[in-house]
Amino acid sequence: MKKYIAESVGTFGLVFCGAGAVTINEITGGAITHVGIAATFGLIIMTMIYALGDISGAHFNPSVTLAFAVSKNFPWKEVFPYIASQVLGAFVASVLLKLLFPASALLGTTLPAGSDLQSFVLEIILTFFLVFVILRVATGTKEQGMFAGLAIGGTILLDAMFGGPISGASMNPARSLAPAIVSGHLEHLWIYLTAPFIGALIAASIYGVLKK
Repeated sequence: MKKYIAESVGTFGLVFCGAGAVTINEITGGAITHVGIAATFGLIIMTMIYALGDISGAHFNPSVTLAFAVSKNFPWKEVFPYIASQVLGAFVASVLLKLLFPASALLGTTLPAGSDLQSFVLEIILTFFLVFVILRVATGTKEQGMFAGLAIGGTILLDAMFGGPISGASMNPARSLAPAIVSGHLEHLWIYLTAPFIGALIAASIYGVLKK
């Protein structure tokens, strides 16, 4: 149960701070800035990894959990409880953001700036980078690397810096699902519920080849 609570708390932090930064940027007319949003996502993941990694492995992302299971670094029986815990944390954060910022129309929902196909492909590539780095520096059930949090947080910062203006740089189905449902913007949700899993599976496949 401690692992599931840790996953919920970590994902709550990700969505509350990350989507919260997007929300505050929206209602203040750009006070946070794009760079600030990207930095917020990278920093919250880094700090949550160091705070909770030794308890749950600090996945905070259904696509990461799937990749760990596929690469045989995580038991399949734990996949559903982990994902359920992540989604729960994301929804609690989104509901709280709705209560705090009722003027926000999007609540940090990830939406494509261009075509759906453009963002779909970009999300696959961004998630590939993220998950591949995670698989290389993390252990699956317990995060033990001294610099893993820095590497993973830095990858999220990098992905968000250049991919955020186009696709929103979600890389995380739970992060996109909760704000979309709470805000009522479901029109492009399919991108963020499919592309991250595809990117994660590609990363797990290449990781498996390199590991042999």
